[in-house]
Parts: sequence; structure tokens; C-alpha cells
Amino acid sequence: MRIEVIQLENIRSHVKSTVPFAKGFNCLVGGLGWGKSSILYAIDFALFGEPLSRSYEYLLREGADNGKVTLQFVQNGKSYKVLRGLKRRDKGIGQDFDELKLFQDENLIASVKADAVAEQLKTITGLDKELFREIVWVRQEHLKELLDARPRERQRRLDELFGLSDYEKAWSNLAGYQREYEGERRAYEKDPDVVGMEKLSTEYNSAVEEFSLIEVELQNMTKKLNETKNALEDADLKLKKLEDVKTLNEELKRKETQIQANLTNAEDASASLAERAEGKKIAVENLKQRLNTMETQIESHKTEFKELGISPDQPIQILRRYTLTFDDRVISLKGEQEAALRSMQTDRKRTSSLSAESRCPLCLQPLTVRYKNSLMQRIQEENNERQKKISQLQHDIEELQRIKSKANTAFSNVQMLTPRIKELKTRINEETGTLAELSREFEEKQRLENELRVQLATVRAEVSRFDISGLEAARVQRERVFRRYYLLESELRTKENRKKELVRRLDEIKERIDRAQQKIERMEKIVKVVGIISGIRDAYRSIQPKLRSEFVKVLRNFVQQVLDSLTGREGALINILIDKTYTPYVKSESSVEREVSALSGGERTLLAFAYRLGLGQLIMQSRTGHGLSMLLLDEPTENLGREDGSIGRLAEAISRFKAVEQIIAVTHSEVFAEKAENVIRLEKEAGISRVSVEK
Repeated sequence: MRIEVIQLENIRSHVKSTVPFAKGFNCLVGGLGWGKSSILYAIDFALFGEPLSRSYEYLLREGADNGKVTLQFVQNGKSYKVLRGLKRRDKGIGQDFDELKLFQDENLIASVKADAVAEQLKTITGLDKELFREIVWVRQEHLKELLDARPRERQRRLDELFGLSDYEKAWSNLAGYQREYEGERRAYEKDPDVVGMEKLSTEYNSAVEEFSLIEVELQNMTKKLNETKNALEDADLKLKKLEDVKTLNEELKRKETQIQANLTNAEDASASLAERAEGKKIAVENLKQRLNTMETQIESHKTEFKELGISPDQPIQILRRYTLTFDDRVISLKGEQEAALRSMQTDRKRTSSLSAESRCPLCLQPLTVRYKNSLMQRIQEENNERQKKISQLQHDIEELQRIKSKANTAFSNVQMLTPRIKELKTRINEETGTLAELSREFEEKQRLENELRVQLATVRAEVSRFDISGLEAARVQRERVFRRYYLLESELRTKENRKKELVRRLDEIKERIDRAQQKIERMEKIVKVVGIISGIRDAYRSIQPKLRSEFVKVLRNFVQQVLDSLTGREGALINILIDKTYTPYVKSESSVEREVSALSGGERTLLAFAYRLGLGQLIMQSRTGHGLSMLLLDEPTENLGREDGSIGRLAEAISRFKAVEQIIAVTHSEVFAEKAENVIRLEKEAGISRVSVEK
């Protein structure tokens, strides 16, 4: 892995900084608190997202609500870019997962979810948080940490990094499995099925023998049951036939009763119809007699009309109008009579006047006696004529009134009798129709009576043909066969239930035997597994020291190579020895061994640097399959002085070291920075870090 550039926005003292890195030795140089180490913390944050021994408060710039880090790096010839953000919230500061993105070239391969990004980064770089912080990033004052640690603590930490502690864990974990298996084996040895295996076999054989006997008995009983079943079916069939005959006979008797009832009803209905028909005949005759009487009366009144000179064949309305003319004629005659009476009264007054006076009542002229007598005689004659006329008119009026009365009476009778005659004719027609319907019904009932008598005779003949005397005997025979069948079937079910019980018992015993056999086989396997686990534990216990010894040899070679590369040919020869606790010793040319604590400050720093590089190469090889390609150093010049030239020598040594593709060192020493291939200078103005690249 090689970092190309990192961008910081609102990270510590960096408002917006872009820091480019190159291959080889890169040096971040600047004064105390100018934002050098913040860049290394930003790299760690971009890769893993969790603050190192600090909170997010340490990373986010004071007063800012959002921060962001963009890291671009190269791995196996491919370019990657990871972005992470910080966001201030009510409850504190945390990651802004909306900003979390991982790109390969320009393609987004993971985002938003921290686990997905972490998994992708580990797949790409082979690094996890522990490896990066223990091997790749040598933090300030941690360079000599492993050299200064106690041997047992150093061994524990390096065993974990090399993976050797896994053998110890496996050895301890296998002990638990071994105890479990041994406990299981002891439980099987006390298991009642395993202990009583022989008893179970005997019980199983006894049950098998009883099962065989029941099988034979069931076969014999099944045969008998089938024979009895056939006999029962024959008895059922015979009984059913007789019961069918009985049912049919009872049905015929019910039919006979029904026909007899129907015949009785038909006879009663015929008698009733005959009686009603006879009544209708009498009623029709009475109506006809009444009709004849009325028709005779009509003829009599018509004769009267003829006698009065009126044609009786005219419609009733014309006859009515004719009778009304009598009133007009009477009124006319009475008018003439009234006029004659008035004339007579007038003449009487004239006569009286003439008798009293001899003066004309009209012109009032005096009259002679002769003329007066002649006039009075003429008036008297006229009155006599009028009297005769009045008498004749009275006679005519009385005659007209008599004729009118007779005509009105005849007309009223005719008018009254005509609708009654019509009504009688209608009733006669209706009654005649009813009589005809009754006659038809009577004939129908007579025909039905004859049919019912024939049916009754036929049914009685069929009833007499049936013989059901053997029905009770058949029923008794069927009950006897049924009881025998029921007893056999009950006994068979009892045997079958016993058979099922034996099958269940056999299955249970077989299952217990199988389980016991499985337990025995399991116990035998457990014995083998316990032996294998014991052997594996012994192997783990023996292989760990061997592997550690091999790691120590390789580590000694790596450290010696790095140290030789750092010191160069001009430096003093330092031979390294490393024991089983990974503790390094220095062997002089005179073969005298010295502890690290006996070395000078510069020698200890070089040795610590070589030791960390050697460990890094070996651990990366064992864990990822490739060597250490990047190293981050935070103030590696601790305990080194400018006067003795140790800082310059360390920087010179690092610049000559090409086994690591990229080294990024943070320092405040200008002497150290002079040896770097790429110098990145940081300055601080008004609380804001400024970044500039010198070479």
C-alpha cells in the first residue's frame, strides 16, 4: 500500500489542507502543535473510522460542525480513494456515514455501511486496525516500547501478532472439549441401555417369539372370520329379501286401504252428486214454470195493448212514449172544457145583465125587448150547446183516463216482467249448465268407482300371493350368525391390539438397542477422539516452541539485515541475538553479549528501528503473504542528539533503506528532514495549519 495524497477539512488545526506523498522517504516537518501528527491520525481515521485512544472531539476542529478526510492510495497497481466525515450533533461528535465512500478508480465499491467499507479495505490492503497500529504506524514514544517491555509481556504480545497465541488458545480450548468427551464417555459407561444390552436382547427375542405365535393365531381367526362373514352376508341377504317381501306386502296393504278409502269417498261423492243433480232438475223445472207464467202474463198484456189499438210488438220505449200521449190529449180536452165553461159563465153574466138592464153589455146601447129576448134565447141555446159539449168532453176525458190507466198498467206490467223473464232465462241456462256439469262429474265418479273396484280386486289378489311365514326364522338365524361374527371380530381385534402392542414394544426395544449400539459406537469414537485431542494438545504444546524458535531465527535475520542496511558499511558492526522471548541482545566482535539497556541512546534507537522493521516484515509476511510496504513514524528521533550526529545518522539510514516502498516520518528536526526525498513543511498562522511541499 502506498499513499498518494490526503485531504483534510476541519481536522484539528487543518481547515482545508492537501498533503501529497511520494514513494520513498517522506518527511512532515514543523514546530510543536503545527498539525504534523494530525495528518497521521487522519490517515488512521480514513482507513478505520475509529479514533485511537481519543474521542472524535480530538479530530474535529473546534467550532466546526463538519469535518472530512479523503485518502487516496495505490495497492497492486490499482488506485483507491476512501472518504470519511465527522458531524457534530446534540449529543456529541460522530461519523457522518452519508460521507462514507470507497472508490476503485472512479467506481464506487462500498458506501454508507462501515462494516462493508472495512471488509473491502481489509481485502484490498490485508491490514486490519491491530496490524496497522502495531506494525505500520509507530506512534510517538512507541518506537522502543517493545525493547523496553518485560520479556514475558513482549513474548505474549508478539505471539499474538505472529498468531502463536492461537496455539495456546487452541490447547486450552481443546482441554474443554477433552473434558466434555471424557464426561460423555463416563455417562455412556453408566447408561442403563448400554449396561443392560444383553437383557434388552433377551426381551426382544421373547417379544419376537410371541409376535410369531400371534401372527399364526391371527391367520386362523381371520380365516374363520371370513367364513362367518360370508355366512352372515348370506343370512343378511335372505333376511333382506324376506323383509323386502314384507315391506312390499305392507305397502300393498296400505295401498288396499287407500284404494278402499278412495272408493268409499268416490261412492259418497257420487251419491252427493246425484242428490245435487236431482235438486238442480227440480229447480230448473220450477224456473221454467215461473217463466211460462210470466210469458202468459206478457201475452195477456199484449192483448190489452191490441184492444187499445196499440201494436204490442213495438219496443218498450215506443210503448212508453205512446202512453205519454194520453196526458197531452186529456190536457187538450180539459182545455176545451175549461174554455167552454168560461164562455158559459160569460154568457150567464150577459144574461143576468140583460135581465137587469136593457142595454148591450158590449156597446152599452139600449136594446128592444124583442131583440133582448131574441138575444137572450140565442145565448141560452149557445149555452145549451156548450153544456152538451162540456158533457161530451167530460165523457171523452174519462174514457181517455180509463184507457190511459189500463195502458199504464199494462205497460208497467210488461216493463216489470220483461227483465224478470230475461233473468229467469239466464238462471235457467245457468242451472241447466250446472246440471250438465253435475251430470258429467257424476259420470266421472261412476267411472272412477269402477276403476277403484278393479284396482282393489287386483291388490287383494297380489296380497294373497305373498308368504312371509319364514321371516322370523330368518331373523333368528341372522342374529345367531351375527353374534358369532361379533365374538370372532372382537377376539380378532384383541389379538390385533396385542400385535400392535408387541410391534410398538419391539420398536421400542429395537430403538433402545439401536440407541445403545449407537451409544457404544459413540463411546468407542469418543475414546478415539479423546486420544486424538490429547495427541493434538501435546502437538500444540510442542509445536508452539518450535514455531516460536523458527520465528526467532527469521526475525534475527530480518533485524540483522535491516540493521546492516541502516548502519551501512561505514558504521560499527552490530551483531544481533534474539532469545525465545523475542528479547534482542548485542554481541560484540569479542563475542561479549550485552543487553539493549547497555547500548548508547543512538544505538538503542537504531536497534529499536531495525527491530520494528524486522518484526513488521515478518509479521506482514506471516499474516498477509507480502512484506511491509508502508511505514509511519511519529517523532522517531527520541533520545537522539544533534551534537553527536545520531539524528543525522538515523535519517541517513532511513533514506538508504529501500525494503519499504514508502516511509512517512513526522519530525520537528530540520537535520532529520534534510535526508528525506520528499519534504512537506507545516506552518501555523492564526491557529490554521498551512502545508507546502519543498521537494
